[in-house]
Amino acid sequence: QVQLVESGGGLVQAGGSLRLSCAASGRTFSRYTMSWFRQAPGKEREFVSAISRSASSTYYAESVKGRFTISRDNAKNTVYLQMNSLKPEDTAVYYCAADSGLTIQTNPLYDYDYWGQGTQVTVSS
Repeated sequence: QVQLVESGGGLVQAGGSLRLSCAASGRTFSRYTMSWFRQAPGKEREFVSAISRSASSTYYAESVKGRFTISRDNAKNTVYLQMNSLKPEDTAVYYCAADSGLTIQTNPLYDYDYWGQGTQVTVSS
């Protein structure tokens, strides 16, 4: 069993930065591809970013490319999402997800092995 706990959310002005963390319990963190999703009020959950097990590959939604950076530290069982140049439309609850599959998944309806509880990010204009 793996538990994912997100942190680092908060209120920031447009143009500001936040770094989200997702800490995983257990000793098998490096076996999982890690992803970030977000869900704004009244909208469907959407893919934000993903990183492969060894961090050799990263993926981003077009809406965050060039502004967000995903990384992971397998020794610390943690995945990060550095968010720069934040916009009001980035306001959402951000979730991390773990997948033991062999390929990166970006569909929020995919059967991920574990989800975190989410952390709120609010960007004011």
